[in-house]
Amino acid sequence: MRFQSTSMPGCYDPFVPTPKLLVLILVFFATSLISVVTGSTSLMTVPVMIQFGIEPHIAIATNMMALVFMSIGGSLPFARKGVVTRERLPGLTAVTIVGSALGAFFLLAIPKRALELVIAVAMIGVAIFTLIRHDVGGTARLVSGTRETVGYGAAFFLAIYGGFFSGGYVTLLTTAFVLLFGMTFLQSVATTKVVNVFSSAVAVLIFAWRGVVDFKLGALLGVTMFLGAMIGGHTTLKISPVRLRRVFIAVVIGLALKMLFNFAES
Repeated sequence: MRFQSTSMPGCYDPFVPTPKLLVLILVFFATSLISVVTGSTSLMTVPVMIQFGIEPHIAIATNMMALVFMSIGGSLPFARKGVVTRERLPGLTAVTIVGSALGAFFLLAIPKRALELVIAVAMIGVAIFTLIRHDVGGTARLVSGTRETVGYGAAFFLAIYGGFFSGGYVTLLTTAFVLLFGMTFLQSVATTKVVNVFSSAVAVLIFAWRGVVDFKLGALLGVTMFLGAMIGGHTTLKISPVRLRRVFIAVVIGLALKMLFNFAES
């Protein structure tokens, strides 16, 4: 069983052999289980795809397609609990659509070699941020109009990064929603899942228009992540987020260092 990319011929070996495909399915499933809480899904999945020989632009675009499935699957358990902050969704969706579209166009303009370096640096940067941040969001708070306006601005600029790479996007957005909108951590996690559906979907539409999405691989990995997120949304919250974060970040830093090592050698 070998999946063939239908986009950007000549950029990489267009076949994903069965052993690598099985590893990708396992990585995407395990990551979606954990990242319902920790975020930073793409910090794990995209580097693995690149290590398997998938061209970076196609890796990000195909991963973005899978993220749409994962975000939907992750949103459903939280929506049933009624913890999504619905009153801010229209405004957040609007700024996210515009920002994500800009980010997607930025990605397509960056050369392959520079993109690999940007991904590795972003991975390390978000990993450090995740390690040093203090857990906040125990209780919901009222915020001023000025802080709320800043919150929408932050959501817009973060959406640019979300459409560009998405690695750590939800993690950063979760923190911004807690600090600037006064949400609890659970409300923030739930709301970012819904927002990320729109961020990823808009980017996928642009990537598909430019022919850089591997639809067969993206659909398979997307269904895998949907199932993982559904299970993770119900069970992962029972596990210590601190323990999950430590394991997740250790793997992310390891992958980032390997990408930097490969970049230096090439």
